[in-house]
Amino acid sequence: MKKLYVGNLPFSATEDSVAELFEKHGTVHSVALINDRETGRPRGFGFVEMDDAGAQAAMEALNGQDMGGRPLNVNEAQDRRRGGGGGGRRERW
Repeated sequence: MKKLYVGNLPFSATEDSVAELFEKHGTVHSVALINDRETGRPRGFGFVEMDDAGAQAAMEALNGQDMGGRPLNVNEAQDRRRGGGGGGRRERW
């Protein structure tokens, strides 16, 4: 199974509409659209999990395809990098 990153989604996109678009290319196991934590508004990207063959077909067919007036950006999702993130206080010398 592969996880695909889907960027440049129209803000009107729903998990159902994204699933329907990707199901034309294979079995969709899950769809997750990302919302802003503070406002709850869509951020314009999400993730779709599909079988390997379907994922490859979807990437080839849907990357650059128009959805709601916006060209989609579809590629294999990369593992999230864990940064050594802020939080610590720096001493000045």
